[in-house]
Amino acid sequence: MHYVSHLLLLVVNSNPTGAAATKVQLEDLVKLCKERGSILVFDAAYAPFIRSDNVPKSIFEVEGARDVAIEVNSFSKYAGFTGVRLGWTVIPSSLTFSDGTPVRNDFNRVMTTAFNGASNIVQNGGLACLDDEGLAEINHLIDYYLENAKILRETMEGIGFDVYGGTDAPYIFVKLPESMGGSWDAFQTILEKTQVVTIPGAGFGPGGEGYLRLSAFAPREAVEEACSRLSKELAPVEA
Repeated sequence: MHYVSHLLLLVVNSNPTGAAATKVQLEDLVKLCKERGSILVFDAAYAPFIRSDNVPKSIFEVEGARDVAIEVNSFSKYAGFTGVRLGWTVIPSSLTFSDGTPVRNDFNRVMTTAFNGASNIVQNGGLACLDDEGLAEINHLIDYYLENAKILRETMEGIGFDVYGGTDAPYIFVKLPESMGGSWDAFQTILEKTQVVTIPGAGFGPGGEGYLRLSAFAPREAVEEACSRLSKELAPVEA
C-alpha cells in the first residue's frame, strides 16, 4: 500500500457558496502540492456552469497539474443524473507516489475490487447526453439555470444583501445582517413573511452560520414569483 503526505480536496464550484476557484488560485494550489508531495482531488461536477474566462473548467488546464491532481466528475449536474450515479475519474499516468508507482494502479485495484460498473442502461443514457442533440439540450438547460441564478442574485443585491456566487454556479450565498439573527432565524422570518423556502447556511456546517443559500434549480416562474415576494416583503438592508 502506498501513501501520500497530504491529500487536498478542492471543489471547483462550491455548494453551498457558489464560489469558483480562479486560474491563479489553482496555480498556487498545484505549486503547493508539488512542494508538499500532496495529491489534489479536483471536483469538476459544476464545470459546465463556468462562464468566466479566468476560471478553469478542468484542473488540467493548469500547467503541472498532471503531476499532482486527480479530477472527478459526473453527469449529476450536467444532465440531472443525480440519482443515477454515473461519473468518471481522470488519473494521469504521470501522477505517481514518491516511489514512482503510478497512482492509477492502486485506484484501479480498489475500483475493480469494490465496484462492478454502471449498468448498460445507465451507460447508454450517458452516451445519449454526449451526442450533438444531448449536448445542445444540456447547454440550453444550464443557460436556463444560470439565468435563474442571475435573477436571484440581482434580487438579493437589490434588497441590499451582500451576495456571493450565482455567476459560475447555480447557487447564491447571501450574507445576513446581524439584525436578522442567525441562519435559522432568518429562514423562519423569510418563510413567515414570504412563504419562500431558503436554506440556512448553518445546515452546511459552522462556517455557513450567518448565511442563506438559494438554488437556481427551479422553474423560471417559481424563481420570478419568489423574487417578487422577497423584494416586496423584505425591508431594504442598511449598509
